[in-house]
Amino acid sequence: MTCRLQCGSRSLDLSLPSVMGILNVTPDSFSDGGELYYNHKIDLDALLGRAQAMVDAGALMLDVGGESTRPGAAAVTEAEEMDRVLTAVELLVKRFDVIVSVDTSTPKLMTECARLGAGFLNDIRAFRRPGALEAAAETGLPLCVMHMQGEPSSMQLSPEYLDVIADVRHFLEERVTACIQAGIKEERIVLDPGFGFGKTSGQNFEMLARLGEVSFGRRPLLVGLSRKSMIATVLDRNPSERLYASVGLAMIAVERGAHILRVHDVAATVDALAMWRALPRSFDR
Repeated sequence: MTCRLQCGSRSLDLSLPSVMGILNVTPDSFSDGGELYYNHKIDLDALLGRAQAMVDAGALMLDVGGESTRPGAAAVTEAEEMDRVLTAVELLVKRFDVIVSVDTSTPKLMTECARLGAGFLNDIRAFRRPGALEAAAETGLPLCVMHMQGEPSSMQLSPEYLDVIADVRHFLEERVTACIQAGIKEERIVLDPGFGFGKTSGQNFEMLARLGEVSFGRRPLLVGLSRKSMIATVLDRNPSERLYASVGLAMIAVERGAHILRVHDVAATVDALAMWRALPRSFDR
């Protein structure tokens, strides 16, 4: 596995786990929807304030999303998504010396964000929309392919697997092959098993327990466990009350080989990682 990921003009050291802060510029995301909105528009001061706090706390990546992907979420138009995301990406790239990631499945948005200086593409649909692979290849940026069964509007209705680990791994293997065939260099590909995306709570916990089996070929792993509903099946907590459980899940993921942690609560996760790094262990990941 490569030790560094070149993200446009910046690079990410993969020898130690990193934190990616979530910046949802949406009115309806499951945990923080609407927090960066005012009067039906993005509150740019709130966006910059949230981003500054995350960078100060130790986030090395900021992930900007303009489409809610919570279970049951309605689709947004390309124009709506681009309107939400492009201004945010441009501001963040100019203001902060971190990698700006774009959480999108929209080919045109990938291309435009790369032009503005974004350094990473993060697609819950694994670049399966028409033109997405071609757009990603054209940008030259590293990317994350994620497993999802179904679409956000229906993914949690009745997720079924013969073997969740084998099925997720097979899907990711196929998408890696498709990326390579599209001209995307192998060392640019990051994997995300897609916790909460078309999986029951039991399947999510099984996947976390066996996370190392997902990373075939020791590829970099990105995980998003922050405030997920799997926590509520163990603890009776609303999304805003899931901080401690989220940090616990993140540390379990790190122990099992995660390289990038996508989180809402950056400061707490960075502190927990500092304790993990202080342990006398080999960092040969």
